[in-house]
Amino acid sequence: MGQNTSHTYTPSKHFISAATIVLNDQREILLIKGPMRGWEMPGGIVEEGESIKDAAIRETKEESGIDIEVIKFCGVFQNVSKSICNTLFLAKPIGGEFTTSSESLEVGFFPIDQALEMITIENFRQRIEYCLDNNKHPFYVEFGPVLD
Repeated sequence: MGQNTSHTYTPSKHFISAATIVLNDQREILLIKGPMRGWEMPGGIVEEGESIKDAAIRETKEESGIDIEVIKFCGVFQNVSKSICNTLFLAKPIGGEFTTSSESLEVGFFPIDQALEMITIENFRQRIEYCLDNNKHPFYVEFGPVLD
């Protein structure tokens, strides 16, 4: 009798996240203050059966209370070591009211320069800077191992 040499295919585990750079009419950026990473743009993991764009809209609403319209896809930051692709969108607010959640202790719109100073994770600052620079669109940036 021959040995069974069939192998079960195991797909690699990659996560896709969607984040938004939401700019209001005063060119202020929507930020949330997370319990672990401090100030950052709203976003999170794309769920099964959900489009990346819909995830960006849902996560922004869940974390900030703000309804948005996605203006454009900007690019991807890939955390190679953690197998996470962070997709980034520019958006504008179209309604809603500030609300906090377990993922957002504080929420607000802040002038761009102030917002960039408030964000302590260098990688997050870079994502915003790339999204605000039309000449860089679309971008693809590899990084890791660092805090996502």
